[in-house]
Amino acid sequence: MSKVERFEDLIVWQKARILTRDIYQVTQQGTFARDFRLSRQIQRAAVSIMSNIAEGFERSYLGEFHQFLSIAKSSCAELRSQLYIALDVRYLDQVKFNQLLNQAEEVGKIIGGLRISVYKQKHQNNSAPSTK
Repeated sequence: MSKVERFEDLIVWQKARILTRDIYQVTQQGTFARDFRLSRQIQRAAVSIMSNIAEGFERSYLGEFHQFLSIAKSSCAELRSQLYIALDVRYLDQVKFNQLLNQAEEVGKIIGGLRISVYKQKHQNNSAPSTK
């Protein structure tokens, strides 16, 4: 297994990117597009997920990466909550809601696993600067 050198190589970032693209696609259609506040909020949450993964990866200390992963995971929960709103007000049908919710849950689970791995590595290395 080779060492990940760039955040773009992280599977979780790649999946967050796809989720963000899909969120943008649904929020730019029909009545969802006319609800400026909700569409922009859910877009911001999606962008926050992938951005925090990237920013944390580029930090010098594992503790910082862990913190940014925590923020990304929180943004994932925010996005999931907003998907329920979109379903409840009928901006999304059940099929599209399920698809996006499953994507968001998958990203959240991968982030959670990565957080645990980073935490363990951090405590093994006593917060020494990473060699990325």
